[in-house]
Amino acid sequence: MTEVPPVPMPGVKDLFSLDPAVAHLNHGSYGAVPLPVQRAQARLRVEQEQDPDGFFGGLPDRIGGARARIATALGAHPDRLALLTNVTEGIAVVLDSVPLAEGDEILVTDHGYGAVVRAAERRAAETGAKVCTARIPLGTPDADGVAEHVLAAVGDRTRIAVLDLVTSPTAREIAGPRLLAALAERGIVTVVDAAHAPGQLPVDLGGAAGGADFWVGNLHKWAFTPRATAVLAARPPWLERIRPLVLSWEHDRGFPGHVEWRGTCDYTPWLAAPAGFALLQRLGAERVRAHNEVLAAYGSRLLAERAGLRELPVMPGLAMRAVRLPPGCAETEQGVRELMASVREHLDARVAVRPWPGGGVLRISAQVYNCAGEYRRLADGIGALLRT
Repeated sequence: MTEVPPVPMPGVKDLFSLDPAVAHLNHGSYGAVPLPVQRAQARLRVEQEQDPDGFFGGLPDRIGGARARIATALGAHPDRLALLTNVTEGIAVVLDSVPLAEGDEILVTDHGYGAVVRAAERRAAETGAKVCTARIPLGTPDADGVAEHVLAAVGDRTRIAVLDLVTSPTAREIAGPRLLAALAERGIVTVVDAAHAPGQLPVDLGGAAGGADFWVGNLHKWAFTPRATAVLAARPPWLERIRPLVLSWEHDRGFPGHVEWRGTCDYTPWLAAPAGFALLQRLGAERVRAHNEVLAAYGSRLLAERAGLRELPVMPGLAMRAVRLPPGCAETEQGVRELMASVREHLDARVAVRPWPGGGVLRISAQVYNCAGEYRRLADGIGALLRT
């Protein structure tokens, strides 16, 4: 039987400006910025327009202060962390910074985020390298099985492995500690796409990068920060070799300033980001994570029991769950778009769907503003929707 859903956290719905007519069950894609954080960013924008010269003139130091507070929240050294707009940008910076020769290989998995895979393909084309893909069956039950599939795809010329900590389409762990250690023993540069980690999982980067050479995580998904805010952490040997995508006036200062500064951009998301972490701490980060994990599991079980969809293996602690859609459903990008639009039109809900051979994957998320009834309505309605 379906587990009892968690009791809603009092007052949290008032923290968000979401449309109450829609069940927002896709927090994992874009997040939702709480009202106190929106107001903090709005004040910064007013300040910027009151005195643009003064605002931009003092930005490098203010960005450094914001970075230091974010680094404390992530257990990182502030000089080994750079602020970026999103993980896609961070991965591009990393790929451009690691030397590759003709015939070298970049390893990805078939659970990887599409834009990241494309970045690897572009870097490979520029250098004469090639991209190899580790195939991980959707039903692979545990981290050991995942690691076995990844290591089986490693070759003599594998130079870089770009692996998700939590996969976007299937909500499972790839870059576990044992796999990262095994790749390091083989001399492979490891790059962890941790887009879904900050705020959703406990993060302690310590003196390195979470066990990897590079670790890139979004803050605007689960840490309540404004879009677009992300971090890039690197091991010390790489810090002097990181190349910014854009050369700027901070170039001579090196990492992290030369990666962060790009002229007259909007830096207010970064300056307001500590307010997101502060709100998460006031709510109780462990309490929020526990609530969201139980609620996501409840929603996933309902989709299995009421709609007959198959639950996929999941990483413990996540506020996301993935289920397998029937064969022939959402196997193409066009099919994905059509299903997501139908769920919005007929069920007043937002979900994430990704194409997969043999039947697409539907992912739900849970955040403190969600309630059990939203998942019940989705589970009760989607079966009929899939049959039409």
